[in-house]
Amino acid sequence: MGDSRPLTLARAVSRLRDFHAPPPRPPTRDPFGLVLWENVAYLASPEGRREAFAEFSRAVGTSPAAILGARRSALEAVAARGILAPRIAARLRECAQIALERFGGDVAGATAGPTGEAIHALRRFPGVGEPGAEKILLFSGRPVGLAPESNGLRVLVRIGLVREASSYAKTYAAGREAGRALPAKAAVLQEAHLLLQEHGRTVCRRTRPDCDRCPLARDCAHALGLADARSPRVRSRRPRASRERG
Repeated sequence: MGDSRPLTLARAVSRLRDFHAPPPRPPTRDPFGLVLWENVAYLASPEGRREAFAEFSRAVGTSPAAILGARRSALEAVAARGILAPRIAARLRECAQIALERFGGDVAGATAGPTGEAIHALRRFPGVGEPGAEKILLFSGRPVGLAPESNGLRVLVRIGLVREASSYAKTYAAGREAGRALPAKAAVLQEAHLLLQEHGRTVCRRTRPDCDRCPLARDCAHALGLADARSPRVRSRRPRASRERG
């Protein structure tokens, strides 16, 4: 017999852990490195972004001074793993300027204090809003919360653990609140974040979700609704009379 207990976030994460290979973590825990990780290759695939960051580290370096001393062509070559390479190259240089001018090159030190102050500091960087800042803190090792991004948040909404609100910010806040059901440990929250993200990206897609192979489908209102929609409907009307007259 199946488990009749309500689906909790912990049970959902457990099923996803059994279903997916362990998703790789970002290649750095340094807060400034994570800022660069967010910006290095716009709209690249996860594999492309990882390759871009590795090339960036090797060919340019990830310190603010190294970035400001690099040729624009070198920055554009890295950013070309995604789209809008010239714009992203300029953004990487802007990140380096902010790190030096605002924080004396020590972003880790500037984000080591209270969470609110750390988030405010990180939001000075281009491409980093409040969700991004919380994610950077989480993957730098601080258990600030689940910080679900859009793919993971979609999973939480569809399985009924988060109610979709009138704005993304409100839905994100509900996702942050749902994450409080997990132990406040960085490793636990990081794993949950990555598994939800991977599941939303590969299975619980925005369009054409693959509910048939989803380990959460039996408890997912969205999947059950799609299944009902595919089922033959019982006709309540009488069959049409034959056109032939007796």
